[in-house]
Amino acid sequence: MGVKSMVSIVALGFLLLGGCQRQDAEESFPMKVEVGDLSAVDQNGEKTSLAALNKGKIVVADFIFTNCDTVCLPMTANMAKLQKKIGEAGWEDEVQLVSISVDPAHDTPDVLKEYSSRYEFNAGNWSFLTGYTRDEIESFANVSFKTPAAEVEGSNQFVHGTSFYLVSENGILLKQYEGVSNPPYEEMIEDMERLK
Repeated sequence: MGVKSMVSIVALGFLLLGGCQRQDAEESFPMKVEVGDLSAVDQNGEKTSLAALNKGKIVVADFIFTNCDTVCLPMTANMAKLQKKIGEAGWEDEVQLVSISVDPAHDTPDVLKEYSSRYEFNAGNWSFLTGYTRDEIESFANVSFKTPAAEVEGSNQFVHGTSFYLVSENGILLKQYEGVSNPPYEEMIEDMERLK
């Protein structure tokens, strides 16, 4: 066997070992829910999907809507803080943040772009999603994230989860964290480190 072949076998071994270690790390988390795909457009009007954003990356997702008069503004501010901490850790290329609108009828790409511009954020690894129907987002949130996403009757407000959700690069929902008051940033960074 040549040196080149041996190097290839060793490299493959490390690759497989890395995959096994990540899978072992996933087993230690409290949740193991397969996240379905969601076809969408982002705040720039670009077609995308959750699976495309998740490909080869850890995802931290939340559910928001721009007319929200309670929890969404602090959640988005907290996500901006998390993005800064991810940047300080040097993981911008490994972690994708995704804010998913539960009010796609109102939250067009232009509306999401204006909303996101209120925050200091890096669009390179944070996408705001819309472009699906209300039925699609309600079903997606219920099934993939085990959280509600429903309009409050007689108002322009929505019931939705207020957590940050950690999704492995294999598309498995592993854990949720408080997203509104005092998110556990250090715990989240440590959990991401376990998946790297």
